[in-house]
Amino acid sequence: MRVGKILLLMAAAAFGAVATLLVVNLMPETRIVRKTVPHAFAATDEQFQRTMAGYSNGAIAGGNAIQTLVNGDEIFPSMLAAIAEARTSINLETYIYWSGDIGYEFARALAAKAHDGVKVRVLIDWVGSLPFDEELIQIMTDAGVEFVRFRPVHWYTLDRVNNRTHRKLMIVDGRVAFTGGVGIADKWQGDARNPDEWRDTHYHVTGPVVAAFQAGFAENWLEATGETLAGDGFYPPLEPTGDLDAQFVLSSQPNGSQDMELMFLTAIASATQRIRIGMAYFVPDETALAQILDARRRGVTVEVIVPNHLTDVPLVRKASRHFWGELLEAGVRIHEFQPTMYHPKVLIVDDVWTSFGSTNFDERSLRLNDEASLNVYGADFTATQIDVFEEDLRRSREITLQEWQARPLREKVTDWLASWLRSQL
Repeated sequence: MRVGKILLLMAAAAFGAVATLLVVNLMPETRIVRKTVPHAFAATDEQFQRTMAGYSNGAIAGGNAIQTLVNGDEIFPSMLAAIAEARTSINLETYIYWSGDIGYEFARALAAKAHDGVKVRVLIDWVGSLPFDEELIQIMTDAGVEFVRFRPVHWYTLDRVNNRTHRKLMIVDGRVAFTGGVGIADKWQGDARNPDEWRDTHYHVTGPVVAAFQAGFAENWLEATGETLAGDGFYPPLEPTGDLDAQFVLSSQPNGSQDMELMFLTAIASATQRIRIGMAYFVPDETALAQILDARRRGVTVEVIVPNHLTDVPLVRKASRHFWGELLEAGVRIHEFQPTMYHPKVLIVDDVWTSFGSTNFDERSLRLNDEASLNVYGADFTATQIDVFEEDLRRSREITLQEWQARPLREKVTDWLASWLRSQL
């Protein structure tokens, strides 16, 4: 009997130790950014670009061209065409790669290039790739594709279990890059016409900034495999292909997330006219909320597009909705996209600056995940992104303060409960 009690106590102690370890490692690192950024200059000032350069080690590159791809009907054909044209290397990193028709199409396309002698590397987050058919991996690896899962979960990796790569990158021959919100899954096929076709935006990028994309992939590949990617095969000389100034910003965990957060806050602080935010997951922390409210006090118009009930993560929508009251009271206009799941991640400031990529406006993106965003400077490109945003706005429904206040008590309570999980959403 005594032995049984001892064993029970030992089991309870072991369970408690594991539970404590998980709780500790699920919590984000201590906040580095704890204050709002003051409004010291406008986004149109030269100082804005010089200051923002500090959040990417000064790496603002000129001479780039960027094509906007709206929804799967444009995105996947462009990516597959780039794969078909590859001559030396294809490096693909993504959070989601699920089974399905488009997953098999990508697997076969990548396998064909590997069979032809192109070096193909595929880096998929371990968590994001859980709904994954092993046959897909077999198709690729049998042809010579190097397929690696990022940060697989083992007992000895529990200290990183909550730090995932959420980056969406594809670099072909070191000369062509893609980024945006899209994963490799059938959910993204189509043209956002119904709930089975998600709304998203991806971007085709050429020019000198592509080298930074390659460096972002190489960073995570080095961690996952120990292999260093270097030389002309990965970083060829890149001539100008357009006239856009662009800046590639990375966040890496557990350290190095503050650049992305500071970039977001500084952009908002520099707005003088209008801020447009289109986010799949919009759960800003106290500092970010204060930054948005400060912009409203300066008279800046703020418009936000988020998913409606068709979101793939209802808990995030509930946590987000809990904080809408003070935003709506301050005059922030919040809209829910209606036709399907809304998955873009875009921030537009004053008709002159746009940021897009994998980064959501939430603590998971800004404090937990490895993320990547591309900032583009210039009114002409920003005008094209405003057009996309305005088209989404026409397919959205505005939420009023009165509607938010009139939510049933049950929804108010569950929204409040969900808000306590904000650091994990």
